[in-house]
Amino acid sequence: MTTRQVQASAASRRGMVAAAKYAVAISFALLVLIPLLAAAINGFKSNVEVLLRPFSLPTSWHWENYGGIVRSASFWRQLGNSTMVMLAASFGVVVLSSMPAFVFARMNFRGRELLFNFFTLGLLFPAAVAILPLYITLRQANLVDSLWGVILPQVAFGLPGNILILRGFFATIPRELEEAAAIDGCSPTGFFVRVLLPLMRPALAAVAVLTMVLSWNDFFLPLLVLNSEKLYTLPLGIMQFQGQFGTDWARVLAFVSLSLIPTIGFYLVAERQLIAGLTAGAVKG
Repeated sequence: MTTRQVQASAASRRGMVAAAKYAVAISFALLVLIPLLAAAINGFKSNVEVLLRPFSLPTSWHWENYGGIVRSASFWRQLGNSTMVMLAASFGVVVLSSMPAFVFARMNFRGRELLFNFFTLGLLFPAAVAILPLYITLRQANLVDSLWGVILPQVAFGLPGNILILRGFFATIPRELEEAAAIDGCSPTGFFVRVLLPLMRPALAAVAVLTMVLSWNDFFLPLLVLNSEKLYTLPLGIMQFQGQFGTDWARVLAFVSLSLIPTIGFYLVAERQLIAGLTAGAVKG
């Protein structure tokens, strides 16, 4: 076999591998996009047509399903509640996870690893497992039927995983940089605030975006804590389309499609920061 034939064979194999990768990527993309597209299209149907023909285009487009939701005061109130909970939870998680992550990554003290392992144990206890003691605690603190009763548990349950993520990033910052800052008279707190946090913007952005998405889509915790309809978040707004004898599925799907727009927007705006933040620690020594 000549050199040209070997090169042609290698190029052919590379082309087949690339084609297989694209096929797999497209397949996974379709698995995500098809349900979203189906939900958006079914939101334009009548309730009967959704049940009888869920995978077809509407015979007549019912724009009033979306228009009625957009004109509803409850939708915008729930949007405001979800936004407030999301922003407060994200801010709390970023601030409260970055500080212990810095300590665990940059400071040596007796019992450091034991204390860090204690924090990571929180990954084993999701909110659903601790729901009874959590509700009792919130009731004793007078936080039931309050947005703070949703925000504070979201922050608490978001800390273990994000401390674990940020600790790895803080550990990749060269020690020489810290020594140079100390020579210039910078305290550990000043090094954290003035040097590390600006360098950690991609990782902090990744943590913030992930927390935003999880908070925005949270249904179980608001369902447990919130009783007043004026405090409902968007996931709880779906319940307003459920009656005693049935559910208006067309309006539910229209409502869900509108609720997804901010989440998709979060990702599109912060996509580059999110990818950079999640991959930077894997390529630094």
